[in-house]
Amino acid sequence: MAGNQRVYKQRIRSTQTLQKVFRAMELIASSRIGAARRNAEEAGPYDHALSQAVAAVGTYSNLDHPITQERTDTKRVAVLVVTSDRGMAGAYSATILRESERLIDQLVEEGKEPVVFTFGRRAHSYFTFRGRDVERSWVGESDRPTDATIDEVSSVLLRYFLAPATDGGVSQVHVVFTRYVSMVKQVPEVRRMLPLTVVDLEDRDEVSWADVSKEGAKVLERPDASGLQPLYEFVPSAEVVLDALLTRYVRSRIRDAVLQAAASELASRQQAMHTATDNAQDLITRYTRLANAARQGDITQEITEIVSGADALGAE
Repeated sequence: MAGNQRVYKQRIRSTQTLQKVFRAMELIASSRIGAARRNAEEAGPYDHALSQAVAAVGTYSNLDHPITQERTDTKRVAVLVVTSDRGMAGAYSATILRESERLIDQLVEEGKEPVVFTFGRRAHSYFTFRGRDVERSWVGESDRPTDATIDEVSSVLLRYFLAPATDGGVSQVHVVFTRYVSMVKQVPEVRRMLPLTVVDLEDRDEVSWADVSKEGAKVLERPDASGLQPLYEFVPSAEVVLDALLTRYVRSRIRDAVLQAAASELASRQQAMHTATDNAQDLITRYTRLANAARQGDITQEITEIVSGADALGAE
């Protein structure tokens, strides 16, 4: 029985050590989630205003831009998979990887050739382990992405989309990420970033901005009651304005996806570590009870041996 006490005490010590690690990781995620949530939420008004500006230029200038045109000269399709750099975040990365595999299988069935880009070490390790080529990878900033990295990601994807087919250009750009809804709800999402689609909604009350933005669409405000359309004057020209706005729009949408994923990762990690801390405490309580039971058994056995010995001496 004494051996059982040693085993239980060792398990208690090791579980207490893990509990401290889980608690520390929970506190770190809690300290960062506030800034990540603000960054993700504050980007919304800018994205909305930029989308309206792009829609206005694209609609009233009657110009075609390479970013808004469907490509038929290549079957290559870029897929950016956004996961975490580290584990301890529950099913956060696993859910995104399943969605990315589903998207890749769908593209292959359509006769297209997926080109994988990864943001986060988990996605890079996953595809590398399975022998799938990764065109470009960004690691080390999944929970705290910097503007420089976001600019690099958007520039690379835009360059691939605008490149000729002979230089490895792609016909579409998809992003698989996790959209932050609340601290207890994060939703995996597949969003087509390129080519962009300009839509004019008859009634914006019937279609939410979130539904439209999933397809990378730009939304126009509903005309006023008089039915008069606004007049625009483009300086220096509609072509220059559209080119500047579209590149900013692509960066804005990719930035939104990365920031949403960062907030989702921290929220998932905080929940996972909180649950792990509680489970560790339950194990400690259980092992403590078992150790006490083993100790009580040892005491009872020793008393029984003493009483038996005394009885044997008295019988002599």
